[in-house]
Amino acid sequence: MIYMDNAATTFPKPEQAAEAIRKFITDIGANAGRSGHSCSVRAGRVIYEAREAAAALFNIGDPLRVIFTLNATAAINTALYGILEEGDLIVTSDAEHNSSMRPIRELSQRKGIRLVTARTDENGVIDYDDLRAKSKGAKLISIAHGNNVTGAVSDIKSAADIAHENGAYFMTDAAQTAGLIEIDMESCGIDILCASGHKGLYGPQGTGIMILGENIDHRKMKTLFQGGTGSRSEEERQPEMLPDKFESGTANGPGIAGLSASIKWLSERGVEANYIHEKKLRDSLLAGLADIGCVELYASPAGSVSTGTLSFNIQGRESSEICYRLDSAYGIMTRAGLHCAPSVHRRIGTYPEGTVRLSVGAFTSLQDVDFTINAVKELASEK
Repeated sequence: MIYMDNAATTFPKPEQAAEAIRKFITDIGANAGRSGHSCSVRAGRVIYEAREAAAALFNIGDPLRVIFTLNATAAINTALYGILEEGDLIVTSDAEHNSSMRPIRELSQRKGIRLVTARTDENGVIDYDDLRAKSKGAKLISIAHGNNVTGAVSDIKSAADIAHENGAYFMTDAAQTAGLIEIDMESCGIDILCASGHKGLYGPQGTGIMILGENIDHRKMKTLFQGGTGSRSEEERQPEMLPDKFESGTANGPGIAGLSASIKWLSERGVEANYIHEKKLRDSLLAGLADIGCVELYASPAGSVSTGTLSFNIQGRESSEICYRLDSAYGIMTRAGLHCAPSVHRRIGTYPEGTVRLSVGAFTSLQDVDFTINAVKELASEK
């Protein structure tokens, strides 16, 4: 099997993550913060160490500002519903993932949130002049860092600067870039970072993070849902302290243990080293596919900053057919369709058919890339 669907979820995971999950389930097993016995204390320690690991990775001084969620979508929803109020203006791009666009559209319909979209180029990189022109009066600017169809990466520091020039908060969806591209929340001016635990951070599915920068007063944010936190149990109101305010219910202890181990593994490997590896493979994939005459590519240029993702179509063929053939005939796992990003496909002219998406990861080899190129070449040559 050759796994080329790392933009959906990375696979395989580091052995350290699997071992941490096993150890939590078999040796700890308790509910963090709900009891005073030793196993509960150990569970709490594991979760706090995961906060510390994430805070260090993204350069946040206070680990308690790291909020664990179910996934990036849950993190984005928590942030949007927490920050925006009726009449507020949010500015985003015309190439966002549905994890952002669906809750924003829902807020605009149900709560009167005003929405403006800034233009992106043919690869999904934000037009900063257009963003600046449309950001006056905004409360929140929310821009995806990496495009999940073309692999293009926007300059989030420039976007954050524009937000702050206009007195707005800046939030980024880093689902495609966290763990692959160095993100320093402080130097970039990121007020809220949302990310998946199971993609570039190489943790298990069912994990995500929302990190609040120092400029965010969490006391002014609303909660998406409320419930037991193991703290202030004498009160029937949601506690205001972090991270409890946004972490109701039993934590995903095994998943967070695995995420903690994977972040430590990633930190030891080095985010930059991981990027160099993926970029080399992605550029090789791009060059090889570009030599196939009837292949149409949808990807940021080789010389630009990018994730390990690109998309393609074979002229006259359905993306779903190519995806199926790559799997059934060659054992290559890819993804076809709209990739939960219809606005991106409208922008690049592949709506509603979509594309075949290829995405490399830390465990992808050059041999995997060469085999994939040859497989596409053979499929393209079929009559």
